[in-house]
Amino acid sequence: MKIHLSLGDQNARTLMKLPARCAFPLFAFLMSALMALAVTCVATAINTGLDSGFIARWLHAYVIAWPIAFATALAIGPPLRRLVERVVQAGEDRVA
Repeated sequence: MKIHLSLGDQNARTLMKLPARCAFPLFAFLMSALMALAVTCVATAINTGLDSGFIARWLHAYVIAWPIAFATALAIGPPLRRLVERVVQAGEDRVA
């Protein structure tokens, strides 16, 4: 399926959308990447300080942590979703 993004007729672009089966793996990829980035930043700063070698230590920690976070998200995502569905009442009472 294609979508059209337009900021005016001269800037129209067509983007390909991924199939629906890619939604959960993509969500797990993005969520784990951002969470690992934030957590390793804070943990590295707390444990080693903010000196000239901070970025290298942070990126080293991130490269180790992110694959673990991604694999964990893929493994526990589906059972966790089922648990949440059992605990949360179905309905249209969403908070915007």
